[in-house]
Amino acid sequence: MDDIFSNRQNLLKIIESCHKDSFYSSFPVPNLIAVSKQQPDNKIKDAIKAGHRVFGENKIQDGIKRWSNFLDIYKDIKLHYIGHLQTNKVKKALNFFDVIHTLDRESLALEISKHLTFTSKTKSFMIQVNTGNEKNKSGISLNDFEEFFKFTNSLKIPVKGLMCLPPINEEPSIHFCILRELANKFKLSDLSMGMSMDYEKAIKFGSTFLRIGTSFFGKRN
Repeated sequence: MDDIFSNRQNLLKIIESCHKDSFYSSFPVPNLIAVSKQQPDNKIKDAIKAGHRVFGENKIQDGIKRWSNFLDIYKDIKLHYIGHLQTNKVKKALNFFDVIHTLDRESLALEISKHLTFTSKTKSFMIQVNTGNEKNKSGISLNDFEEFFKFTNSLKIPVKGLMCLPPINEEPSIHFCILRELANKFKLSDLSMGMSMDYEKAIKFGSTFLRIGTSFFGKRN
């Protein structure tokens, strides 16, 4: 537990310091999402004991299996879905996760609108944007974003922000800047961007959700 406790404390200090020095210091301090995918249960327990309550998963079935028992005990835990969402898993996702970060296509939006009700646990969505226009990566293209955003609005899906995953071989700040400008243009409050290797840069562009795994839990064995 000591490692996770100290990792968490160190991350929170760095996040607060970077936020304080950023142009967006008047905004709320970014949320730290501990990416718990593929982590053993003992590390999850240590994170909870350390006081952490916001976690991210990238697979529906694994997330439900892992977190069902924890949620019975810790009612204040918030779960974010950060993986590719298949249309046949939408109903399960809406009943289990608080926020979905990966809305990226019309077929998915239609399926969400079909199952989204006032009883759904999910109250907030983010559109995943393929800022690098990578062929093999999920996310709506920049050229198609405006039309897709209007489409989600027509379905009354509560889109609160945007998410991106910059190309590995490019400077991430370029893509964080693109996402920030897009959020400003369409008056969206949340930005899901920044991971272990680049979260400090993401904070400079006003990220509100940082998706951090290795720097929080340590390297997987």
